[in-house]
Amino acid sequence: MLVAWVFFPAVLGVLAIGCGMLLERGAGMRLAGPLLAPLGVAVMVVVAGLLTLGAVTAQFAAPAVVALAAAGFGCGSIRGRSARGAIPPLACAALVFWVYAAPVVLSGQATFAGYIKLDDTATFLALTDRLMEHGQSLGGLAPSSYETTLAVNLGHGYPVGALLPFGVGRALVGVDGAWVYQPYLAFLAAMLALVLYELAGYVVRSRPLRVVAAALGAQPALLYGFALWGGIKELAAAPLVALVAVLARTAGEQHIRRLLPLATALAALLGVLSVGGAVWLLAPAAAGLALVIRGRKTAAQVALVAATVGLLSLPSFVNARSFLGSATVLRHDSVLGNLVHPLNKLQVLGVWPTGDFRLSPPDLTVTRILVTTVAAAALVGAVLAWRARAWAFLLYVASAACGCTVVAALGSPWVGAKAYAIASPAFVLAAAVGCAGLVVRRRVTEGTIGLVAVAGGVLWSNALAYHDLNLAPRQQLVELEQIGHRFAGQGPALMTEYQPYGVRHFLRALDAEGASELRRRQIPLRSGAVLAKGSYADLAAFRPDALRVYRTLVLRRSPLASRPPAAYRRVWSGRFYDVWQSAPTLEAINGTRPACGVTRTLSSANSTRSTRTGSIVLGLGRADHPSVWPVAAGGQVLYPSGPGVIRARIRLSTTGRYSVWVGGSFRNRLAALVDGRKIGARTDQLNNSGQFSSLGSVTLVTGVHNVELRYSSSVAAPGSGGPEYGLGPLVVSPDESRC
Repeated sequence: MLVAWVFFPAVLGVLAIGCGMLLERGAGMRLAGPLLAPLGVAVMVVVAGLLTLGAVTAQFAAPAVVALAAAGFGCGSIRGRSARGAIPPLACAALVFWVYAAPVVLSGQATFAGYIKLDDTATFLALTDRLMEHGQSLGGLAPSSYETTLAVNLGHGYPVGALLPFGVGRALVGVDGAWVYQPYLAFLAAMLALVLYELAGYVVRSRPLRVVAAALGAQPALLYGFALWGGIKELAAAPLVALVAVLARTAGEQHIRRLLPLATALAALLGVLSVGGAVWLLAPAAAGLALVIRGRKTAAQVALVAATVGLLSLPSFVNARSFLGSATVLRHDSVLGNLVHPLNKLQVLGVWPTGDFRLSPPDLTVTRILVTTVAAAALVGAVLAWRARAWAFLLYVASAACGCTVVAALGSPWVGAKAYAIASPAFVLAAAVGCAGLVVRRRVTEGTIGLVAVAGGVLWSNALAYHDLNLAPRQQLVELEQIGHRFAGQGPALMTEYQPYGVRHFLRALDAEGASELRRRQIPLRSGAVLAKGSYADLAAFRPDALRVYRTLVLRRSPLASRPPAAYRRVWSGRFYDVWQSAPTLEAINGTRPACGVTRTLSSANSTRSTRTGSIVLGLGRADHPSVWPVAAGGQVLYPSGPGVIRARIRLSTTGRYSVWVGGSFRNRLAALVDGRKIGARTDQLNNSGQFSSLGSVTLVTGVHNVELRYSSSVAAPGSGGPEYGLGPLVVSPDESRC
C-alpha cells in the first residue's frame, strides 16, 4: 500500500514538476505554479511517445524523462513563487487525489477497480508492458492472448499517450503495473484539480472558494464513474483539455520558444486521443481564427503553432491512418460497448445519483432538480467569467461543450459517453464558480445554497459509485503474478477460465492463451464448438488434441474440476491456482481423470448424500435461506439482498478432512460453519463464470452434519452495496490429499 499510494504518486509528482520547470525555462516565461505539474505530465506524454515509436529507443523512455526532470530542477528556479501561495492548490490536488483513492485505499489492499465490469484495464496493462520494453514493435512475439491483444490494438494505431507516464512511473518504482494503476488514475485527477484551480482564479479570487470549486469540478459523477472502471484516456484527456484553454493565450507570442507550452499540451492531447482528439480544439481554433481576422494575430503565427504541434505529435500522425480506419465501427449508433443503453445527455452536468452511471437514478425528480441547479449555476458562472474577462475560463467551457457535442453527434453511444466524461468537469467547475462568485459578491444566501446543492449532488453521486464498485481480488491476482515470474519461458500455457488479467498481462512470459479469450489458436470443445468470450468449460470438455499444444496448464482450483490428462503432472499449487506441466516421459495424452470421483447430486431441501469418495453438491436455492433472496438457475444460485443465513444438512459416508466451497461471487463477508464451528470466512470475492471460492476445511466423521453460511453486510466498505452476481452452489469436497 505504501509503495502504491505514497511512493508511486510522489515519484510521478516530482518528475512532472521537474519536466514542467524545464519547459518553463525553455519557453522563457513564468507559468502559474499550479500548471507546472500538469504541463510536466504533457512533456512526459510527448517525450515517451516519441521514444516508444521504435523498439531500440523504447528502453530509454523512462531514463529520458528522469534526465529531463533532473535538468528542470537544475536549471529551473522557484524564486518569486510564494510557498504560502502553493498551499491551496496542493491542498486541492491532495483532496481530489484522496477522493479518487478512497475506494481502493479503504479496502486495505493495493488493487484496482472495475473488475468483471470492464476488462480494458487488462489491455492497458498489456500495452504498457510492451511499450516500455519494445515500443510499438510487434516483432518476436509467439502466438498468445498477449500477442493478439497487442496486434488488435498497437497494430491498429490505438492511442497510447495516456499510458506513457504510467509506464515511466511503474518502471521507476519497480512494482507490477496492476498495483499502481488506480493510484495513477487518482494522480491524473489531481492534475485536473490543479488546472481547474488556476481557471477558477480568473473569476474567484478567494483561495478557499477556488479550492472548493476546483475540487468539485475535478470529480463529476461521470468522470469519477469512469475512474472506477479504469478509464485511463478519460482521466488523462480531461486535464489536457483544460490546460490547452489556459495556455491558448500564448498563441499570439512572436517567439517560437514561447509557443512550446501550448504546443506540448496540444501534442499530448492528440497523443492521448489520437488525431480525432482535434475536435476538442474547435473552440480554440475558432478563437484563433477570429484573432487573425481582426488582425491581432498573423496567419504565420497560427502556422507556426500548427507546425510545432505536428512535429511533437509525430506518433499520433504515424498511427492516425490505421487507427481511424479501424475505428469506423465506433461511429455506429449500435455500438454500446459496455453500456446498457446510450447515456442521458444530462449526465454531462456531473450529477447522477446512482451506483452505476449506466443506469437511471431511482429518484428522477430529485435528480432533475439537482441537474437543473447545476445548469443554472453554470450559466451564472459563465456570466461572471464574461464580466471578469476570464477568456481562458470561457474558452475551456466552450471547448468542452463543442467537443462533446461533436463527438456525441458523430460517434457511437460508447464514444459519446467518453466525451461526456471528459467534458463534465467544465460544467461542474462553472457551476461551482458561479455559486462562489455570488458569495464573493455578497449574495451569500443564494451562493451558499447553490454551492451546497452542487456539492451535495456531486458527492452523493460519487458516494453511491464508491458503494457499488467492483474491486479486483488482489490475492488471486498475486498468485498469477508469482506464476508468471516462476514459470517464465515455460510456455505455451493455457487457462480454461476467463481471466484476461492472467493471459494478457501476468502470464505474458508464458505465451498464455485463454480458452474464452483473445487468442491465435482455436481451442475446440469435444463438440467442435469454441467457448464464447467470458465462458468457462471443464478441462474434460476440450478435445485432447487441442490440449497437446500447451506445455503448461494454469488452472483455477475447483472442487468439481477434472484432473488434467495423464501426461501432465502438478508442479506448483497455491490457494487459488494449480500449475500442471506435461512430462514427455509419461504416456501420451489419452483423456482426463475426474477429481476425487465427483458426484453432482443435488440435495433435497435439507440433506444430500455422497458417494464414498465423492463431492457433495448442494444448490443453495434448495437449502434453508431468507425468503426475500431471489433464486435462479433451477435452485442452484441465490442472490443475497442483505444479511442472512443459509442452512443445510449433509450426510457423509467416510471420515476424513473436507473443504467447503461456494460457487459464484459475493461482495460482503461470507463465513462458513460446520456443526456450529466456524471453519473460515472470505470477503468481497468476485469471480468470473464457473469459478468457486474456498471457505475453509475441517475434519468430519461419518454421519449427518449441519452446514451454515452466514452472510453479513457493511455500510461503509467500498463495493459492499453493488448488485450481487449470484452465489452458489455449495460444494463439500474431500481434500485433495485423500485423492
